[in-house]
Amino acid sequence: MKLAGFIGCGNIGGVLAAAASTRVGEWEIMAADHHPEKTEHLWKEYGVIPATAQEIAEKCALIFLCVKPQSMEKTAEEISKTLVIRDKPFTLVSVAAGMSTATISQLFTGLPDACPVIRMMPNTPVAVGEGTILYCTGNAVEEETENDFLSLLQPAGSVIRLEESAIDAGSAVTGCGPAFVCLFLEAVIDGAVQCGLSRAQAEQFILKTMLGTAQLALKTGRDPALLRGAVCSPAGSTIAGVAELEKHAVRFAIMEAVRAAFERTKELDK
Repeated sequence: MKLAGFIGCGNIGGVLAAAASTRVGEWEIMAADHHPEKTEHLWKEYGVIPATAQEIAEKCALIFLCVKPQSMEKTAEEISKTLVIRDKPFTLVSVAAGMSTATISQLFTGLPDACPVIRMMPNTPVAVGEGTILYCTGNAVEEETENDFLSLLQPAGSVIRLEESAIDAGSAVTGCGPAFVCLFLEAVIDGAVQCGLSRAQAEQFILKTMLGTAQLALKTGRDPALLRGAVCSPAGSTIAGVAELEKHAVRFAIMEAVRAAFERTKELDK
């Protein structure tokens, strides 16, 4: 039985541990958190074994570091001594935004420079098995370990490999994207309520519309600009709404939001 451990069971760590727990018969999952109620919930609901960070560092082949960038150094201090004396191979898996595989390796004092590190960026839809998980690997990660990683996280959604140089840009879309999408949804709902729909109706309509449009784009492979154009009849309602969005520079604002998220992510590794 292979062992994987999740250090940090917040919004991302907890749902990843829950998703990984479905690999029954292949993996045994452990979880540690400073708030015991979080690991207790994972134990009762998913059979994830409560543990300490040191126990995970001592026993697990895949060690998921599900902590914020500003907490990574403290986590490294907590478990480095345990990792140094291990005689079995292990791989660190970081979800800290903006922190490169090289930076992660350097934080864990006493470990060789070739310490295997996988860097990943999941998004919140992993909670319902519809996540997008971007990842890259350090030079020391073996193919078998990468395959184990992919197998373990498959229940959480799509796991996509990128070159590390593209991870920050990808994260600005997949990691930050759910917030941008929810802001748009909220605005459409408010507009529909202003026009006379109930909030429940407006929410149902726009959620189904967004889901259907995304599926249309995925299944047809057509450029979103062409899909938008197909809805805009001459002198019609849709083009009137699009013109209003353009008047308020909504397209530019969205582009700037992605760019700002990208720039901030790069700053986190300094």
